[in-house]
Amino acid sequence: MRLHFSTDKRLPSSILINHDALERIGGVCSELGISNRVLMVSDPTVIKITEDKISKSLQESKIDYSVMLIDNSTKASVEQVKDEVRKLKSKVILGVGGGGVIDVSKLSAAQENIPFISVPTAASHDGIASPRAKINNLAPFSIEAHGPIAIIADIDVISKAPYRLTASGCGDLIAKLTSVKDWELAHLRTNENFNEKAANLARESGQTLIKKAELVKKRTKKGYQKVVEALINCGISMTLAGSSRPSSGSEHLFSHKLDQIAPNPAYHGEQCGLGTIIMMYLHDGDWRKIVDTLKIVGAPITAKEIHIDREIIIKALCEAKELRKDRYTILDEKRMIPKVAEEVATITGVI
Repeated sequence: MRLHFSTDKRLPSSILINHDALERIGGVCSELGISNRVLMVSDPTVIKITEDKISKSLQESKIDYSVMLIDNSTKASVEQVKDEVRKLKSKVILGVGGGGVIDVSKLSAAQENIPFISVPTAASHDGIASPRAKINNLAPFSIEAHGPIAIIADIDVISKAPYRLTASGCGDLIAKLTSVKDWELAHLRTNENFNEKAANLARESGQTLIKKAELVKKRTKKGYQKVVEALINCGISMTLAGSSRPSSGSEHLFSHKLDQIAPNPAYHGEQCGLGTIIMMYLHDGDWRKIVDTLKIVGAPITAKEIHIDREIIIKALCEAKELRKDRYTILDEKRMIPKVAEEVATITGVI
């Protein structure tokens, strides 16, 4: 995908998805008017893979930069990055890594009121382009931040990440089919504001996965590119909506609850995928198509596959809606007592 420049200041000014994207970071920064004081935030594993190419590109564009490594996505990490920004008087944060690094980078940048550039090294969830951040020990769900001014996704790097991360991203994509249904339901029941353009963009991202599942399964560069493009569109849908509504519904509440109560939670997208199966059933939709698609791309379709006990699944289904009482979903239409939760999870094969 070539570089695109947006006239909407809420959206990324440029998006680059290519096999040599890391080598073009300096050029993208220059075109955006960035010439110095770049803080590159990454983690110890990713930096070994990416630093040489990024450093060379920034140096060729005569852009000075510093590197900071973080170990996890926590409030403490956000504070550390903010301290570094103030100490170095950084003008922009370059978040290079997976979901945790991206989220810490975008929230730190938002709180310091400086731009953020997203450089994902895995296609694990839609945080690549969203204006939301999920920080451990800060909130059980994503909170408002700022979206990136640019997204630079190197398909060569992303395709070499553990495939489980991409399969997790597919779970986050398929989730849009129920999150949009929940949003439509809330609009109908409570007259909640509804943005058709944002809803269509999110819905189409989920449908893209269904259409391209076989391509993704083959682990081709084209397949990875389709997943990345769809995840970016999900992030943009949230920017257009002004909230996470188009991309986060009952299936995300279920996943967030699992994060709270499961001894060893699975990846976000894996949990969302299971949630989507169940919530689509509750919506009287084609939940079997969700199962088939997740199976094709190699994402989990049962709790056993992600090592979460059936009792935890049932408890999460019963308690998920309490996480956000301000967000009307299909879980507000169903009396999710343990017996009912066990029944729907059993019928759909999740447990």
